[in-house]
Amino acid sequence: MAKVELKGIGKVYEGTTRAVTNANITIDDKEFCVFVGPSGCGKSTTLRMIAGLEDITEGKLYIDGKEMNDVPPKDRDIAMVFQNYALYPHMTVYDNMAFGLKIRKMDKAEIDRRVQKAAEQLDLTQYLNRKPKALSGGQRQRVAVGRAIVRNPKVFLFDEPLSNLDAKLRVTMRSEIAALHNRLQATMIYVTHDQIEAMTLGTKIVVMKDGIIQQIGAPLYLYNNPINKFVAGFIGTPPMNFLTVKVLEKNGRVICDEGSFEVIPTEEQQKFLKEYVGKEVSFGIRPEDLTHTPDASAEGTMQMKIVNQEPLGAQTNLFLITNKGQSLTARTSPETQVHLGDTINLVADMTRAKFFDKTESENNICDDIKKEW
Repeated sequence: MAKVELKGIGKVYEGTTRAVTNANITIDDKEFCVFVGPSGCGKSTTLRMIAGLEDITEGKLYIDGKEMNDVPPKDRDIAMVFQNYALYPHMTVYDNMAFGLKIRKMDKAEIDRRVQKAAEQLDLTQYLNRKPKALSGGQRQRVAVGRAIVRNPKVFLFDEPLSNLDAKLRVTMRSEIAALHNRLQATMIYVTHDQIEAMTLGTKIVVMKDGIIQQIGAPLYLYNNPINKFVAGFIGTPPMNFLTVKVLEKNGRVICDEGSFEVIPTEEQQKFLKEYVGKEVSFGIRPEDLTHTPDASAEGTMQMKIVNQEPLGAQTNLFLITNKGQSLTARTSPETQVHLGDTINLVADMTRAKFFDKTESENNICDDIKKEW
């Protein structure tokens, strides 16, 4: 397989519309790298530049150490799986999977060996004589993956391959793609706007916004160490809560005042927050790091009113509002006895809390995160 390197890659359309800015990414051999971000963030454009389907305006692309900027897609030794499957409706599953090899005039016996092997890996053997219209959405997607596998490429590219599937089938296909990566030990690059797919599939995640890379890292590293407010809010379900608080000095220590309650940062966090005394910052806390408590007098207790609840069986999500009108979500046990309109007390695990400045970059204040890309 192959190492993929993007060095200062940029894409500008018609001289004015910038889609990607200065992308520097190294995807090591056998890695599963996921590009994630909202619609229009440049992730698919970046993937298409790797595939050769879009010209590179700036920077250099290397696959296996060789510059690929001017190499045609067919000569890059990559295989791409598209969102809409792109199967030939008049061909059988076998012929769809074999087509790319036939036009390369590969030996028939080798074509058959590769197709049969890929069909076995994807549990498609019994469907080889069917046409796409006789298959389910998940089976069609497996055929599209199989067509890529038989190529035996250096790099697999996936462009939102599960977005057309229903929720249950997406879960199944996520598992199948993860298992496929483990079997093939291939270099895979996967584009999605679904951060659950990113967290469950990727060994490395590239978070993008407005054509700019925000952060690169392993899934749990990004979850626990977001470099800015955007990454913190994008990674995690339900997303991280953000409350605007004012940093004050009180009785010799730094506190954060929401207006209707106060939270007490850890000693380490207070060291960083001292320079923000008198200023407003964003206090970030994840729903699972909030604990319901009957003791309203405990230090750092937050009182909030329940405006909605979402029972999910194993957990219940509570949607709350502070006296100052700020919204927050808490994840609680289904045994927690609360009702709409109740005012409840919550305590935040401050060792898990994050603080973000109010500048345009909204950087993480208290965590020492090095930007190494």
